[in-house]
Amino acid sequence: MRVLVASAVALAAALAPTPAVAAPTTVVVQGLNNPRGLAFGPDGALYVAEAGKGGNGPCFPGPEGGDSCFGTTGALARIKNGTLTRVVTGLPSLAAPDGSGAIGPSDVSFLGLGLLTTGLGANPDLRAQLPAAGKKLGSLFTFVPGPVTPAPTLKRVADISAYEKAHNPDGGEIDSNPQSVVPGPGGLAVTDAGGNSLLGVSASGAIKTLAVFPERDGFQAVPTGVAYYQGAYYVAQLTGFPFPKGAARIYRVVPGHQPQIVAQGLTNLIDVAIAPNGTLYALEIAHDGLLSPVPSGRLLKIRPGQSPVTIAGGLVLPGGLALHEGYAYISDCGVCAGGGQIVRVPL
Repeated sequence: MRVLVASAVALAAALAPTPAVAAPTTVVVQGLNNPRGLAFGPDGALYVAEAGKGGNGPCFPGPEGGDSCFGTTGALARIKNGTLTRVVTGLPSLAAPDGSGAIGPSDVSFLGLGLLTTGLGANPDLRAQLPAAGKKLGSLFTFVPGPVTPAPTLKRVADISAYEKAHNPDGGEIDSNPQSVVPGPGGLAVTDAGGNSLLGVSASGAIKTLAVFPERDGFQAVPTGVAYYQGAYYVAQLTGFPFPKGAARIYRVVPGHQPQIVAQGLTNLIDVAIAPNGTLYALEIAHDGLLSPVPSGRLLKIRPGQSPVTIAGGLVLPGGLALHEGYAYISDCGVCAGGGQIVRVPL
């Protein structure tokens, strides 16, 4: 299912010029289009997946009402020494007519090579109705990080959404929305928020199901962020409509075993990260729920047996999280066209 709701998108667009962020935070860069996942590359630069701002169409009915229009405004941005450069442009993007709430490039990670996922938020058959660039939705790509010139080129490694159509791991509606990607032993792991699954991808592009997160209490699981630590994947859960407060969990997944709950009582998680000492950090896109009148996100520190500690609050529908050298880097206003920014928070 699609990660964001129309009412929240509209609110975020209205708030975009002056996102409210709790101190102490530092704005690293501004002017991004629906910034989502981010990661530091081996070249020391911070890379950000920009979902873009859609385009002139074709347009389709959006999953929460209104139109969702196609364009090639998605990008991979690189931030080095305070300078923002979009090193890959022309990537597919589906968004509301005002450019908010886009689906496009969704996460970036590194295993020597760069890794980039693109979302879809629909049945994979939708891609047949899109221009050629639209076929890149719902996929996992690699790229070579480094100097801006020559620009990196993307190579598709796996069609995540085609796997959902062929295998439908959760047995529900056929819907695919690849989100986070992280390296692990023997390959990569990708969350499919639409397919409610965690998928393993080998170096050759072969895909297998690592875990399925079933519907419970009338709402879908919607796995979003994934991190790897000491033999296990940690998967954050957004939860589906009506996005109940306190219903989100973090699961620990050891391949070959059932997912185990390691944290619960959270709300609408969009990403998760783990520090070298094993401390969990979880990013709530909306602490009071996505249907609240003024959804406000926050970054939490989670230690076993302790209540979560708020590291940063007042975030505007954040879209991604990365840890680096004692700081958390957050894509704030992650559903905003032109109003997205990266903020840095000391841990």
